[in-house]
Amino acid sequence: MLVLRMSRHGAKKRPFYHIVAADSRCPRDGRYLEKVGTYNPMLAKEDPKRVVLVEERIKHWLSVGAQPSERVARFLHTAGLGPKITWRESPKKSAPRAKTQERLKAAAEAAKAAEAAPAETPAA
Repeated sequence: MLVLRMSRHGAKKRPFYHIVAADSRCPRDGRYLEKVGTYNPMLAKEDPKRVVLVEERIKHWLSVGAQPSERVARFLHTAGLGPKITWRESPKKSAPRAKTQERLKAAAEAAKAAEAAPAETPAA
């Protein structure tokens, strides 16, 4: 399967990424078919050199069936080359477990009941 993803380059704590078309079975920084852009997160968000894309080649790889990663799909959307993706801010893994959610719900109901009880007493 073909993918459009980022390949990390640059020094330690100074990341720089190549956006590449690669086979999904190859390692992240390993063999790729073609370099189709760059991403430099060290630059300001307004800087035009932060994300550089070769639009013609990206269109070609998308037409052949390459699937962009989430981050690359976001870059493509801002460049007008792809649809907007739904971005999950927090993964489901970080959500509390079932018993913890029940305990939190019970605590919220108890707090709500405690608020309602004093409000009724002065009215009587």
